[in-house]
Amino acid sequence: MKLKNPAEITEIIRVVERLYGGKIIELDYETPFQLLCAVILSAQATDVGVNRATPALFDRVRVPADMKAISLEEVTESVRSINYFRNKARFIWNCGRILADEFGGTIPNDLTLIQTLPGVGIKTAKVVLSVLYGRAFVGVDTHVHRVCNRLGIVRTKTPELTDRAIERKLTTEQKQGMHHPFVLFWRYQCTARAPKCADCELRSRCHFYTQ
Repeated sequence: MKLKNPAEITEIIRVVERLYGGKIIELDYETPFQLLCAVILSAQATDVGVNRATPALFDRVRVPADMKAISLEEVTESVRSINYFRNKARFIWNCGRILADEFGGTIPNDLTLIQTLPGVGIKTAKVVLSVLYGRAFVGVDTHVHRVCNRLGIVRTKTPELTDRAIERKLTTEQKQGMHHPFVLFWRYQCTARAPKCADCELRSRCHFYTQ
């Protein structure tokens, strides 16, 4: 598989951004802390499922300090419908308390520092920083990994390796605003099974379609 050159990558990103740019993240939230909670809860779960579970919780929890007025058991019960709900409930409950006590209630705009919070790995960190602070980060999950390999942006075997390759290979300008259009592209066009290749504007540049 021949990897795309920088100019080809830029054009691919432009096409995806033209098709799906301007659309907001599909998780429901009103405050920065609610966004962090929603992204943590969305790991190995659907946005639809998270949005179904969070309204009652978010009625009571808007800022990190609100987690100090609610029990872990109450948080756990509120997110019971989500995969791995016990661990995730503990993560967001502890995140609120730590942010309130140690960060003045503000989510740190620092890739290393934000990953010291419970349940915040590299993908979650990059998604949150991209949305909250407009940082040029791409949160790589299995789906973004799949799309980037199909399109020849990278040639890697795991999302972790894709994340490192993107950081090394793509410019800040290429990464800026790339994450959410690519998420929507894999969600609605380049699905894992039965991708909609017939009406995809990138099919002639896609190794999956042309192989």
